[in-house]
Amino acid sequence: MRSLPLRLCSPRFLLCLGVTVSIPLVSLLSLADVAQPEKPLLPPGQATAALQVPDDLQIEQVLSEPEVKQPIYLQFDERGRLWVMNYEQYPYPAGLKMLSRDKYWRAVYDKVPPAPPNHDKGLDRITIHEDTDGDGQFDTHKIFLEELNIATSFARGRGGVYVLNPPYLTFYADADNDDVPDGDPEVLLEGFGIEDTHSAANSLRFGPDGWLYGAQGSTVSGNVKHYRVDEAPIRSMGQLIWRFHPKTKEYEIFAEGGGNAFGVEFDSKGRLFSGHNGANTRGFHYVQGGYYQKGFAKHGPLSNPFAFGYFPMMKSHDVERFTHDFIVYEGDALPDKYDGKIYGVEPLQGRIVYCDFLPDQSSFKTNDLGHVITSEDPNFRPIDIIAGPDGAIYVSDMYEPQIAHLMHFEGRVDNTNGRVYRLSAKGATSNLRVGLDKKSGAELIETLKNPNKWYRQTALRLLGDRQDESLIPQIKEQILTSEGQFALEQLWALYQMGGLDDEFGVKMLGHLDPYVRQWTVRLLCDDHEISPEVALHLTTIAQLEKNVYVRSQLASSARRLPVAQMIPIVHELIARAEDKDDIHLPLLIWWAIEDKAESDTETILAWLENDQIWTQPIFQEHIAGRLMRRFAQAGTRKNLITCARLFAMAPDKKGTDLLMTGFEEAFQGRSLTELPQELIDALSKAGGGSVALRFRQGDAEAVKEVLAAVVNESTKPEQKQEFVKLLGESKVEGAVPVMLQLVTSSDQVELQKELLTALQAYAEPDIAAAVLSHYADWSPEVQEVAQTLLVSREAWAKLFLKAVEEEKLKPEEIPLPVVRKMTIYQDEEIGRQIAIHWANVEGASSDEMKAAIETYSKLIQAGKEDDRKHGKELYMKSCGKCHILFGEGGRVGPELTHFKRDDWLNMLINIVNPSADIREGFETFTVITEEGRIVNGFMFDQDNQVIVLRGADGQKISIERDNIDEMLGSKKSIMPEGLLDDYSEQDVRDLFSYLRSTQPINY
Repeated sequence: MRSLPLRLCSPRFLLCLGVTVSIPLVSLLSLADVAQPEKPLLPPGQATAALQVPDDLQIEQVLSEPEVKQPIYLQFDERGRLWVMNYEQYPYPAGLKMLSRDKYWRAVYDKVPPAPPNHDKGLDRITIHEDTDGDGQFDTHKIFLEELNIATSFARGRGGVYVLNPPYLTFYADADNDDVPDGDPEVLLEGFGIEDTHSAANSLRFGPDGWLYGAQGSTVSGNVKHYRVDEAPIRSMGQLIWRFHPKTKEYEIFAEGGGNAFGVEFDSKGRLFSGHNGANTRGFHYVQGGYYQKGFAKHGPLSNPFAFGYFPMMKSHDVERFTHDFIVYEGDALPDKYDGKIYGVEPLQGRIVYCDFLPDQSSFKTNDLGHVITSEDPNFRPIDIIAGPDGAIYVSDMYEPQIAHLMHFEGRVDNTNGRVYRLSAKGATSNLRVGLDKKSGAELIETLKNPNKWYRQTALRLLGDRQDESLIPQIKEQILTSEGQFALEQLWALYQMGGLDDEFGVKMLGHLDPYVRQWTVRLLCDDHEISPEVALHLTTIAQLEKNVYVRSQLASSARRLPVAQMIPIVHELIARAEDKDDIHLPLLIWWAIEDKAESDTETILAWLENDQIWTQPIFQEHIAGRLMRRFAQAGTRKNLITCARLFAMAPDKKGTDLLMTGFEEAFQGRSLTELPQELIDALSKAGGGSVALRFRQGDAEAVKEVLAAVVNESTKPEQKQEFVKLLGESKVEGAVPVMLQLVTSSDQVELQKELLTALQAYAEPDIAAAVLSHYADWSPEVQEVAQTLLVSREAWAKLFLKAVEEEKLKPEEIPLPVVRKMTIYQDEEIGRQIAIHWANVEGASSDEMKAAIETYSKLIQAGKEDDRKHGKELYMKSCGKCHILFGEGGRVGPELTHFKRDDWLNMLINIVNPSADIREGFETFTVITEEGRIVNGFMFDQDNQVIVLRGADGQKISIERDNIDEMLGSKKSIMPEGLLDDYSEQDVRDLFSYLRSTQPINY
């Protein structure tokens, strides 16, 4: 829903290892945001009286229940009638069974809901409300559609009504405009996610170019394709702006990122905006092809791994969260001081804020001026906001005691309420009897001069509906001599009617109005191809254009063109040093180049042979390093040889240094083994880079520096650990004595663990003896890494077992997973020692596990006076070694905070039998290297040269693929069995009491 951007979740629970059911936890809101005492709901008249507005404005209620309920979306038609989407089915889709839900309220259902008209019938409705006598009051009400199921918005036009009904986009034809669908709907698209119905695709509306635009929220996915067409879907995860062309049926992502996008607004220049569900901003200004800031930890990375940057939200002074939806008011009916301002809904506070709307380079920033609506009634929850044909502002109110979706999903939602208010100038009257549907084409063109943006937008949409080609000559003649807004409106009309050909487009590229030029660039390039003549003119504009918005659009549009047409435009834009620090342009230029980097590498490289490019500030600061990083990070042999060629092209040391910075960024934390010789030579010629990079190339001086640094007391601990990792990646002569001396003398636990991990790469026989001689001196977590080392080679395993036999180590202190690793050696003596000291290496039988589960179940259910604090202490000694809960614990297994921990039985099953259900991504692998070393763990990372395993001790080990003799998958979890064996009955109850906690225990 439109307040729906809230991210609050009630704590739930999950299992100790790997089960993919899950849980909500408090996320963006605090309890204070939600758990407020509820006050009585006021009847419509009294609720209106509780609203306050400035002295020069007035507010009145124009609709209420039962005519509207849960109004989530408003839209006026060409007759002045108000259409309302009533979101009464929210939050649960009809006909579906929820199987699970994670901490961000992303649900998994038992099926994909069928498409209309054979859908599961829900409660959502589209209603129509009309002022028949011109007194400003809606006196007749009708239903256009009902029994919809999670329908978020609609758009009238093109002979019917488009309805956004996730997972579908549908079209209900109504050719005669009698407000009755002509038949069953046409299903146009499928695949809009419904994991979270307060983030579902929303805010459908026509843009000035005739495309339908919509938003997608942060906690849903997209796998969008044409309905029942066998084609690859366009996949997405989370927040974005998308669009759909009614004629060509093309769907595309317009821009990616943002907040929990719930709102689409166009200002008079056709610029697109949406709000945000966070603080300190009023929202985002979306440009074509942009990548935007989002909650990356929560919603995942951008879809393009080579974006290497993103646009921020619009600047603002510190403000409370949030305005998920706003309008740029250009209605010409409020007092002058209110015109041209942003008006945003604040559902959490029950207010309407208004702000200055100011240029910020090629984007915008805002500054709050005050509130035009406040309320003494805490149930006032403004959700949607629009400007009407009368120039007034209309606000939908879901009227709820609680607006956080936490409460809605827990049943605290009243779908019987809803109001719509009108904010207008003091003393103003409203006549909503509008007859744009009766106007001729010529009259609609004249309407494009109206100072009220609603009239212009509606007339433009009608011209697009009618497709009256006889009007094209008139528009072409007028636009050449028109100025300002009227010229821009005519350009949009001409395009929607199919009249913007290349010849006339070239003329428009020279128009006096910069916004006409900007939009001409965009419209001509939207089809991904242009004529040579247009391409030449665009290149000239890129060189000479004075307006930053035009240059920004050139960068966006260049990305859509073939490489031969893209490069000349980008070449000129890079030369515009004045845009070096612009908020958008440098990244837009980069994204245009990156889009062709893989498919047209040779053309890009040929262009870079021009030394002049390397001298341009934009190229130096924003392109060179990113280009090297892009090829280096992609990592195929072809890409890496391209890196070498880039080094060879750099005309001077500055260019080389920029490339080296990008290369090192790409390889941070990655193995540099087996680089192509061409690249090794290029790196050497370039100076070798950092100590770490030169070390990986085998530079003798760098090796000396690393060995000296690890024993130097002044070396920072973090740097020392990184150098130790290098010694483990590349076996260096003389490293073993240095590392053994350090591991036996250092008292830094993390350094000791890194040293023991690095030593595993070496085969010197004295390593195991030295480790065993100091084993008793180390902490348990260091001993755990030492155990991994001792069982990793057959000869070392024999020494390990000998220490057990000589009672230097106790068998019960060696975990069974460690013992099991030694069973892979086909050695009779090893097998005999294991049999002597560990009777049952395979662990408990199924029957034994079933019996244990039954016993523990009774204990857990019998618990009454459980001690959660003691439970936390037990957790940190056992589960907490590998699993994070409430921010505490180790990063070996899956994090438990987000799992469904209230399902204690599933938790118990996975603790007693960790191998019952191993979570994807945590499968265990055993690698046998060419020299007989055994490495066991999760697959942490891999590329075409190296795999990285993470063991139960939390340490990561890199292994070159060429050094792998055998790699075996295991159905056995590395999580040990028997975690509860030594616990008392009270211990078991206390542990499970803590595991099921809804909040951290910090007392």
